[in-house]
Amino acid sequence: MSQQPLRAVIADDQALVRTGFRMILAADGIDVVAEAANGAEAISAVRRTRPDVVLMDIRMPQMDGLEATRQILGDGAAGTRILILTTYDLDHYVYAALTAGASGFLLKDVSPEHLVASVRLVQSGDALLAPTITRRLIERFAHRDEVRSAVHRDLSGLTPRELEVLRLLATGLSNAELAERLTLSATTVKTHVARILSKLGLRDRVQAVVLAYETGLISPGAATS
Repeated sequence: MSQQPLRAVIADDQALVRTGFRMILAADGIDVVAEAANGAEAISAVRRTRPDVVLMDIRMPQMDGLEATRQILGDGAAGTRILILTTYDLDHYVYAALTAGASGFLLKDVSPEHLVASVRLVQSGDALLAPTITRRLIERFAHRDEVRSAVHRDLSGLTPRELEVLRLLATGLSNAELAERLTLSATTVKTHVARILSKLGLRDRVQAVVLAYETGLISPGAATS
């Protein structure tokens, strides 16, 4: 049985951007099942098509991408991942979207190869954390009251090893890098990460990173490039 193609929704108020992204994704076998010009249309499209990934612009008329992200992920859209699109590399709206459950963000000038790879990455259940810019953004906004919307969770249920993994994960290390740093197998690291997410009720690694800053487990400036 052939594997079903990955299904995506593109939400952006600029038709040219939507067309360009649609062509790039379609060329790689990704099925763009709907487009939306604002947040309300994005919510409707997701409810109608149940895509794997949504490319969500932040600044749109009528309803912005942040509110749309909150409603989509609060609507029980199981399996749907949201990638935030932005023109700005340090935008507090992006941080707020990450705390709402988005799986990462992309600048609109992303290369076609990076766009496709990112969509496939988050669809597989990972999170777009590798770019240093993501860590810089979280460091900049994690302790500002106006964007602190994450639920503060008690970390006491984590074992010392799990706290260590979470602390390193928050610096942007991949599973392979975590395994090397801790002298553990990749499978063991994956198990630790899964248990951390489960114990804290987190959706993915992005929320784990945000929570590590929110709770003070790691301080702004602690992450390294």
